[in-house]
Amino acid sequence: MPSAETTPARVHEPEPVRPTREDEVAAAGSELIGGPIGRRALLGTSWWTPVRIVALVAIGMFALGLVQKAPCYNSGWFFGASSQYTHACYSDIPHLYQGRGFADGLVPYFDRLPGDMDYLEYPVLTGVFMEVAAWLTPGSGSIQEQEQWYWFVNAGMLMVCAAVIAVCVARTHRRRPWDGLLVALAPAFALTATINWDLLAVALTAAAMLMWSRGRALAFGVLLGLATAAKLYPVVLLGPLFVLCWRAGKWREFFQALGGAVVAWLVVNLPVMLFAFKGWSKFYTFSHDRGVDFGSFWLIWAQNSNDPPTTGFVNNTATALVILCFLGIGALTLTAPRRPRFAQLAFLMVAAFILTNKVYSPQYVLWLVPLAALARPKWRDFLIWQACEVAYFLGIWTYLAYTTSGDAHKGLPTHGYQWAIALHLLGTMYLCAVVVRDILMPERDVVRRSGDDDPSGGVLDGAEDVFVFGAAAHPPRHAAYVQAPQVDWGHPEPPPHEDRSL
Repeated sequence: MPSAETTPARVHEPEPVRPTREDEVAAAGSELIGGPIGRRALLGTSWWTPVRIVALVAIGMFALGLVQKAPCYNSGWFFGASSQYTHACYSDIPHLYQGRGFADGLVPYFDRLPGDMDYLEYPVLTGVFMEVAAWLTPGSGSIQEQEQWYWFVNAGMLMVCAAVIAVCVARTHRRRPWDGLLVALAPAFALTATINWDLLAVALTAAAMLMWSRGRALAFGVLLGLATAAKLYPVVLLGPLFVLCWRAGKWREFFQALGGAVVAWLVVNLPVMLFAFKGWSKFYTFSHDRGVDFGSFWLIWAQNSNDPPTTGFVNNTATALVILCFLGIGALTLTAPRRPRFAQLAFLMVAAFILTNKVYSPQYVLWLVPLAALARPKWRDFLIWQACEVAYFLGIWTYLAYTTSGDAHKGLPTHGYQWAIALHLLGTMYLCAVVVRDILMPERDVVRRSGDDDPSGGVLDGAEDVFVFGAAAHPPRHAAYVQAPQVDWGHPEPPPHEDRSL
């Protein structure tokens, strides 16, 4: 018998959390593939590891999303105004190949574009992604054939991003690899993956979260800076990280992350800022100057008012609202009975940004999917939210079909679309509410119920508090009584007596 000194460390590590043992919906869903794995199954002896399964499922669902766009390949994107809406297969990608000068070999940010949009209105790293896809697109054939190829090239590159996202989520919580299936099987993820280029920023953000969970603060910062160079929203993750590191006294790691993010962002942006400032700034001026648009509660207000709010009023009020939300999340962090998990606060911050914004494009759901899988890995709540997002996905396209079909009015009228917006808002707020409840009553958090503290927290995982306010200074042993197993936080619970596993 080997001694304790010679026993491999993995022997003493807690076994992975098996979703069909703790999640009723996962257990019921597993019946489609033979039911939960029995206690005598030989786990860890097959090539089919959880991470590989998650990656392959993500690629398979992405491929189904490509099939869903099939009605647009040969006709919807090129002929008729409403066909791409009635089939819900719209994508910006083929339209912008010619519309943003890629077909003519124009250099993004440096060359002025003909038409109303004088420069490319995307952040620099996304512009680089678009340009690389244009280089890989054959320049022969008709413009329709080139646009088809451009979409296929982008789809292949975005598929890699989708696989990276699923793998990063599966590996962020070491004991919960199967939570990656929430991302891989998310219907809204597959439906919206190729509408735009958001998956690049989402993949970089997911990789950053993985690096932070491994205690690599500088790598986290570099990846987050690159993500912010591809899309603006990832920068808000520095907010919850600041407050968490404040509460735990982890200033060194926070400033490493901040420094890495700033340097990485500057490396990408500074050359374009110096030599093509007007083109570089187009993304920011366009975002500021655009009016109220699809998917926001501001649109419902504007469409039902004789005196709709001006763009300036919406900009100022939306900024004030999101700042108030951020301050509220900060106060929650410093007063919660247990320090919240990083993924919980990251989800709440991005959700607050989305809920108060003046536009909600259907692909913005991609920002939240990996964060939701880490913040609240509960199939019931996740699927409720996804159902609301799928309803909104169908709602916006049928509304656009209605507005572009002339007197035929084929599709969803204005009031119907407003209900779709409300459903999206309510679904997101519902998921926010259960995450806040988990923070206030940690025994309801399915991640902590398994005995973990903050598996995505890196240096924050299991750290002592050094700065708290109010009730957090004298926390009760449990925030509220529930009929659920009570555990000592940070210590894995003993295995149950049931035979069901995976």
